[in-house]
Amino acid sequence: MSVTLHTTVGDIKIEIFCESVPKTAENFLALCASGSYDASPFHRSLPTFMVQTGSPASASAKVSTSIWGADFEDEIRPSLRHNARGIVSMANKGPSTNGSQFFITYGPAPHLDGKNTVFGRVIGDDGLATLGRLEAREVDKKGRMQGEIVRIEKVTMHANPVAG
Repeated sequence: MSVTLHTTVGDIKIEIFCESVPKTAENFLALCASGSYDASPFHRSLPTFMVQTGSPASASAKVSTSIWGADFEDEIRPSLRHNARGIVSMANKGPSTNGSQFFITYGPAPHLDGKNTVFGRVIGDDGLATLGRLEAREVDKKGRMQGEIVRIEKVTMHANPVAG
């Protein structure tokens, strides 16, 4: 399964690891299907590390609500690691505090292995180019992008990860 995040700076196609992390995949895909990520801002970007999004557009960056209305447990898999650019992982506030927020790595982040659930990866050159545009944005000391707010405009769901 895959999705395309249509952002204000380009598209990011993500392969979702449904079989490896079924609960995380269910949550993410249901939020995508319901439009919960539509207009969601990329509220934090730390160059060479990651970019974060997933709060509802009408909420503060501190809101992260799962489809169950409460936090859900981690699905840590030793085979799924933060070992490359474009890894998609759940943002959390500690063990088993997953909600709706997620991040995409700008590079390897092995210190997050065992702490955050990896549930996908960016596929295709276009998505990696968009990730590059996000990383190139000017940010303040807290990682907030300067200038026009970058958002997820909408999400397209695909049954086949390599589908157009």
